[in-house]
Amino acid sequence: MLTIAHLSDIHLGQDHDGDGGTRARQRAEQVMAYLDALPGPLDAVLVTGDLADHGLPAEYEQVAKVLDSRHPVLTCPGNHDRRAPYREVLLGEVPGSRPINRLHRLPGADVLMLDSSIPGRDDGLLDATTLAWLDATLEDGRAELPALVAFHHPPAVLHLPMVDEIRQFGEAGLAAVLARHRRVAGLLCGHSHTGAATTLAGLPLLVAPGVASTVTLPCEGGPGITFDQPPMLAFHVLDDEGRLTTHYRVVPES
Repeated sequence: MLTIAHLSDIHLGQDHDGDGGTRARQRAEQVMAYLDALPGPLDAVLVTGDLADHGLPAEYEQVAKVLDSRHPVLTCPGNHDRRAPYREVLLGEVPGSRPINRLHRLPGADVLMLDSSIPGRDDGLLDATTLAWLDATLEDGRAELPALVAFHHPPAVLHLPMVDEIRQFGEAGLAAVLARHRRVAGLLCGHSHTGAATTLAGLPLLVAPGVASTVTLPCEGGPGITFDQPPMLAFHVLDDEGRLTTHYRVVPES
């Protein structure tokens, strides 16, 4: 059995009412302190994008400090991230513009973190290079074990107008790859700043709540985005039969 904490959209460096990014950092620290204080271990902490708010090197230096944990931490970029400083500061690699795709081999499952960002844009796409990498990695990986596929942008309509306009498009290409690999147990993403669950290609598509803020449904009224609700996260449990179960949690103040 595999237990993973999933958070998203920490937006370090985001200025809120002239606070210079203090609020965003404190909320991310609150979440990480909660996870580090858990009495039991986690197999990983997944952070599905928008780590930095402006994609600046100094923001990624802060990301590295805030996400430092006793648990393994896996990340992928979002639309607010910038590939060159992300790659240089967080990964210790030569800066470059190619998509940042990574395979992580956890006990009992493979986790594939994909780059759905489009440089200079807010909407998302898994480009041909990324889809080819996903296809080959699923084929060449530990075929006897389940796999989780994670990225930033949800490849489905969530009925949140301000999010649906900048979701991941071209989802038919992703669905075609997934149809060839039955070992994929589920898809994990962020971007919507609200916890949600739907399906793609017959698989669970599980969306992490936002840490920095929350996006509300039209029926809830208000401006569509609120900074008043507490940060949340998801726990995903992948059992020995490859069944994925998700629990959402409000993170208490420490």
